[in-house]
Amino acid sequence: LLAVCTLHAKPRARELGVPFDGTPGPHNAITDVAGIEVGHVTLISGNGKLEVGRGPVRTGATAILPRGQDINAAPVFAGTFSLNGNGEMTGTAWIEESGFLEGPILLTNTHSVGVVRDAVIAWKTKKLGAALPNIFWSLPVVAETWDGWLNDINGFHVKPEHVREAITSARSGAVLEGAVGGGTGMICLGFKGGIGTASRTLPAAQGGYTVGVLVQCNFGNQRNLMIAGVPVGQEITDLAACRTIELPLTADEEARGFRRCAPGATRDDTTEPTELGSIIAVVATDAPLLPHQLKRIATRVSLGIGRVGGFASNGSGDIFIAFSTANPGTAMANDSTQLTMLSNARISTLFTATVQATEEAIVNAMLAAQTMEGVNGTRVYGLPAPRVLDALRKYGRVR
Repeated sequence: LLAVCTLHAKPRARELGVPFDGTPGPHNAITDVAGIEVGHVTLISGNGKLEVGRGPVRTGATAILPRGQDINAAPVFAGTFSLNGNGEMTGTAWIEESGFLEGPILLTNTHSVGVVRDAVIAWKTKKLGAALPNIFWSLPVVAETWDGWLNDINGFHVKPEHVREAITSARSGAVLEGAVGGGTGMICLGFKGGIGTASRTLPAAQGGYTVGVLVQCNFGNQRNLMIAGVPVGQEITDLAACRTIELPLTADEEARGFRRCAPGATRDDTTEPTELGSIIAVVATDAPLLPHQLKRIATRVSLGIGRVGGFASNGSGDIFIAFSTANPGTAMANDSTQLTMLSNARISTLFTATVQATEEAIVNAMLAAQTMEGVNGTRVYGLPAPRVLDALRKYGRVR
C-alpha cells in the first residue's frame, strides 16, 4: 500500500466558511435521509510507470443503499436523467419503465462496471439464500466515471469481494469524502476529485423534507471552477495536473492541459484544454414523490453542476438518479394501493434544495481530496482550502 493520499477528514466547505445557501441536515450528507447507508472500498497501491495488471492502482467502489442492508426491503420510486450520455448507468431502462429502483446503487470506474454489476447480483442471491425465488432476475444500477489518468484502469483491479465489502460496510451517519471508493482516482475541475455529499432540510412550513445528494465528480476544466460565485480556478493557476517522471506526454494529456511538474510553472490559459470527464449524482429524499417528479428532481442536478463551472462537454458523461424513500409499502402491493404524492405546486423548494446540495457536494469532494500521484507519475493537486478562502475574500464573499 502506497500512502499517496491521506484519508483523514479535512474541514468541509461549510466548516471553512464558504457561504452556501440553504440549511443542511445533521451530517450534511445523503444519509440525512433516514434509512440510507453508504459504504466504500478504496484500492491504492503501486507507483511510477504504468504496468497493466499491476498498477499503479487508484480506484474502488462506493455503495448507496436506499433502505439499508435488508435484502427484502421495498423498492423505492425513482427517476433518472442524462445531461450528456458519454457514460454509463446500468439498469436505467427498467427504472424508466417501472418507476422503481430495486436494490443498491454502486459507483466505480468505467471498466469495472461489468464485474460490479455481476457482484451485486451475486450478493443478492447469497443474501436471499433458501428464500431465492424460482424465478429471479436483477438489473442492478451501477454507474461509472473514468479514472485512467491516475489508475491502471485496464488492469481490472476491482473484484467481486471488493463490491461485497463496499455494500456490507455501508452505514448511516457521516460519509467519508474525497479520494475514496469509486472516486479514488477521479479529477474534478482540474483538481483532485472524488466522492462528495451534502443535504438540505426544508422548514416545517414547506413540509420539513430532506434532500441529500452524493456525487462522484470527475469533470470540468480548472479555469472554469467557481465556488460561491467566485472564479477560483482563475485565481489558482500554478497547480495544474502534471507529470513527475520522464515520459513523453500523450496528445490527450496535452489537450487536457497536463505539463511537466516544475517549481513555479503555471497553467497555460492561451488555449482551451479539452474537457474529458464525467459526474454521477445520486439524489435522495423523503418527500413523497412519484417517478415523473423524481425525474424532474434529477434534471435539477444540472444547475448545481453549472454553478461550479461544468457545462456537459461532448466528452463528459453526466448521468443522475433520484429516488424517494416515502410510500414504503407501495411497491409490494399485489393489487391496487394508495399512496401519497406531493403536489407539483409544492415541489419547487425541493428543486432549489437539489441545486444547492449538488453544488456543495462537489466542493466538499474537492476539498476533501488531497494531492495524489498515480499512473506514470501523473500528479493531481488537492484543492488548497487557504487559497480558496483567499479568493473568496478577494471577491468579498467572506471576511
